[in-house]
Amino acid sequence: MNTSTHQHISTLPVMESFYTIQGEGFYQGHAAYFIRLAGCDVGCVWCDVKESWEADQHPKIEVSEIVSQAKKSGSKIAVVTGGEPALYDLSALTNELQAAGLKTNIETSGAYPLSGTWDWVCLSPKKFKAPHPSVFEKADELKIIIYNKSDFDWAEEHAAQVSSSCQLFLQPEWSREKEMIPLIIEYVKKNPQWKVSLQIHKYMNIP
Repeated sequence: MNTSTHQHISTLPVMESFYTIQGEGFYQGHAAYFIRLAGCDVGCVWCDVKESWEADQHPKIEVSEIVSQAKKSGSKIAVVTGGEPALYDLSALTNELQAAGLKTNIETSGAYPLSGTWDWVCLSPKKFKAPHPSVFEKADELKIIIYNKSDFDWAEEHAAQVSSSCQLFLQPEWSREKEMIPLIIEYVKKNPQWKVSLQIHKYMNIP
């Protein structure tokens, strides 16, 4: 993707933004302000925010306003998610968030090269669209969604491409949680370089 056309991006399509507890992955349990950008062409069949896919169905909001709301929340962490946030040039957003004193975290499928300055990159690749090779070396966290048994092999293929310091997580797909958790537990016991990630926000009934 040629991001040069977005160089002076000052608005982004925002589906929603809210202050909550990060429910999954490395920052699980931490208070975090979520900025959910609209627009995604990855097409995960089990996506739980399909309403985020169409960017033009959501308002374009000034970067300065997005950052102002994030700062007001009192959160120390801003998580930029989607949709697929890497569709956009996020340089202005990350610069302003960091200037406002927030840590910048992104959750991405890796389908596009990253722009912006990130304190933490969570790569959660999907079978529906392969990650861009440049994203693997930037990943601080690799989070693989386990939907069926074959996903463990797929997880290892991706783990082989990230840096040795990257944190590795296996997370059951929510609708298959009962079936997959016992398999994940056994797998992590045999392969302790991996950790279990659960969507604890769903247990706590929060967004």
